[in-house]
Order: sequence, then C-alpha cells, then structure tokens
Amino acid sequence: MSADADAVLIVNVEVNGAVVDLRIESAVVVAVGAGLDRSGAPVIVDGHGGALINGLHDHHMHVMALAAALQSVPVGPPQVMDAQAFASVLRQAALLPQGQSGLGWIRAVGYHESVAGPLDRLVLDALVETVPLRVQHRSGAQWVLNSAGLALVDVDTLPANGVEHDDAGIPTGRLTGIDHVLRWRWSTTRNRMYAGDGPDVAAVGRLLASYGVTGITDATPYASTDDYIALVEAQRRGHLRQRLTVMGAPHLTPSQLAPLRSGPAKIMMADHDLPSFDEMVALVRQARNHGRTVAVHCVSRVALVVALAVLEDVGVMPGDRIEHGALVDQASVTQMAAMGVCVVTQPNFVAERGDRYRVEVEARDLDDLYRCGGLLSAGVAVAGSTDAPFGHPDPWRAISAAVERRTIHGQVLGEGEAVTPLRALQLFQGAPDAPGEPITAIVAGQAADLCLLGVPLAEALQAPMAGNVRATFIAGDLVFGG
Repeated sequence: MSADADAVLIVNVEVNGAVVDLRIESAVVVAVGAGLDRSGAPVIVDGHGGALINGLHDHHMHVMALAAALQSVPVGPPQVMDAQAFASVLRQAALLPQGQSGLGWIRAVGYHESVAGPLDRLVLDALVETVPLRVQHRSGAQWVLNSAGLALVDVDTLPANGVEHDDAGIPTGRLTGIDHVLRWRWSTTRNRMYAGDGPDVAAVGRLLASYGVTGITDATPYASTDDYIALVEAQRRGHLRQRLTVMGAPHLTPSQLAPLRSGPAKIMMADHDLPSFDEMVALVRQARNHGRTVAVHCVSRVALVVALAVLEDVGVMPGDRIEHGALVDQASVTQMAAMGVCVVTQPNFVAERGDRYRVEVEARDLDDLYRCGGLLSAGVAVAGSTDAPFGHPDPWRAISAAVERRTIHGQVLGEGEAVTPLRALQLFQGAPDAPGEPITAIVAGQAADLCLLGVPLAEALQAPMAGNVRATFIAGDLVFGG
C-alpha cells in the first residue's frame, strides 16, 4: 500500500464490541477490521485494548461564555459557600495589580442567593468600591454591578426593561436579560480577566478535547453576525477544532450564520419576562420562514406548557427541541411523545444543584426535575448537555449523574429517572440535527471524530470519568493525547 500523508492506523482497539484495527484517511474512517495492513500509515496508535467510540457531542453549551468563565472568579457553590468566603474572594481579586490599575473588570460567575443573599450595588460597593465589578447569577440571566461598573457601562443608556431601579429611581445594580447590549459595553473596556482582545477560545477547545468532545452545539441566542464573529475566527485559526453548530435568533437565516453550521433557532422563555402566546407563535413562524427548526428554552412548568401549545398551533418539524425541561409533569411527557419533540437536558444539574433544589423546590416537584429515564420510557427523544459554563463542562460528570441521580451530599433525586451507563453515554452521541438519536456504531465512510479510552467500554462505564479519555481525534487529526 502506498503511503498516505493523512493516514492514521489505530490498532488493538475495541470497536463495536470487538478488538480490531481502524484506518483513517483524509479525515474519514476507511476500514475497520482485524489485522489491517500497517504499510503506508505514517501515524500508528496502539490502543492497548481500550475502547474507541464516536466522539461526544455537547448538545447545549455556550462557547464564548465558557471561555470567559475559565478566566473569571467563581463565587458560587461548591467553591464559595458562604458570605465570608464570597467577600474574601472578591476582595482578593481587587488587590491584584490589574485591579488596582482601575482599568480592568473583576468578572465573577456562578453566584447564588444561598451564598450571601440577594445582591445589589450597595452590597458590592461595600466589598469592592473602586474596581469595576460584575457578578453573574448562576442562571446566567442576571448581572449585578457595583457603582464603578454601572458608571463604566453608562447604565442610564441601557434598555430600561433590563435595568432595575429602587423606589427613588436609582439603579440597584441588577441588570437582567440584556446581555446582547452589555456584551459590547464590556468589550469596549480593558478586562483584566480576558487574555488579549477577548476570551481564550483555544482554551475551551483544548479542555473539551480532553473530555473526548468532538462536537458542540452553541445554544447562545446570537442576534447578529457580529455576535459570533469570534467563533468564526476561532475555527478559521484552528483554535476551536470541534465541529460547531450554532443556534442564533429566529430572524437569522442559515446563510447569515455561514460559514458556521446552522442549528435550530433559539427561542428564550425567560421566567422573568415570558413572551405571550402570540409573540411565541410569531417567533416560531419566523424561524419556519427560514426553514429552521426551533429550540425553546423552558425551565418552568408554565413555560413548557406554553411552548408545547405554540408548537402544536404552528406545527412540529423534525428536530424541534425543548431545552432544559427542568420541570416536566407526566401530562407534558405524554404530549411530547405524541408530538415527536426532543428534550435536551442537563442531568449534571441534579448532582451540581440537587441539594439546593431539595431546599427550594416543593417536595412534589423533586421527581420531575431534569427527567431522563421517564422521558425515554415514554418514547420521548432525549439528548444530553452540560449547559457550560452554567454547568460543569465535563460531559462524563453528566453521564455519571444520569446514572446515579445523586446530589453532592448523596441524596437521590428522581430515582425513577436514572438510566443505564450505556444509555447515559448515548445521550452525548447524537448528531447535532438529531440529538436524540444516538450514533453508536463506528463504520467505514464516517467522519473520523473519535474518542479513544484507556480501558474497555464496559470498564469505563462502571465509573464514567474524563480520566479514561486517552486520545481524541477530530477529522482524523489527533487533538488530544496520543
């Protein structure tokens, strides 16, 4: 066999349940079988009997937000658990040389009221007075700024519906639902948490590759092409090697999203500002006019009921999705099964936030949180995601959580929603346009987006963890490990 500069031969690997070899040429799997000819393959990887599986796809995450979060100060559970620790972390950040210069922001993420109660500018001013400070709520929907931060973003010119005021008409520092405007306000100032001109997207690519992630669906509701130009540039430069699908707002066409792959149109149903039925219908029809499916953000029962009613009114397209499905009652399960709607959920939240849910959520609702097994049993297509950075970006943690359904303190939430380890893995193995239909077999002719584990699959599934990932291949290129 003649040499092929792009050829990769992976030998002695468990593929589809048998120990075989696999050959890659020009970014495609060309052969799977025992004793493949090793000639003409400049790269040979010995799998030592470890499993070779299709690369994982995170079906709902936020690339730019994760890049920023990796360079931010965590101020929520489990890293920060009380008011004293919260104050200490922020004061230490303000003492860094860049903070003392007065030219940079302190960007804090992951805050929850359980740490130090509700925040406003006065609370933050008492901790950090002169350095611009912004604290993001764990939900991702709200920022709280100190007075220095409010001045820097020119708060009086921000959209009025996103700025909370006290009884005297003074901004409280709480800004909700206006990230599309704030994004440009932060970027016009030097941010001490950012490397260079913006978040380090390459760091996201490296991190995800270490988890065996070869594909991403970015669920950010980008409103214009300017909003995702950084993603285009990151892919062009090879800083983000993962296959990337982006959602964007319903008014964007697939051609406007190009050269990125167009996913479903993202429709927000934020609890603080729920759109009306007619407004929702108009948004779905707008997406349909561009030939696009929809992904509807639903984290409450009311939002889900309205979303399903709207989809029934407009008509369901194959590929329509419910994002999160944080609370799903049995009636909605039956309705979604009949409609053919997919749910893209985050089992990791049961582990990461479950103890807080046990305090905040009514007891009768606990078994309906982030359902999985019950949805699958009813015939609802289900896919997995991390919602990073609002959840931990490691999909293996989510896989483990889907199996165990245990909180950090060991309490089980929704025992009937647990799935087998193999089915949990498959939540992250669907294609971006059919996330609830896992692709498990590796066959000749498919793209060489693969994850090599250091142990056989059965052993890896006994204790799912990223530490089992030995190598990751995207388009046949080794992007992690060796």
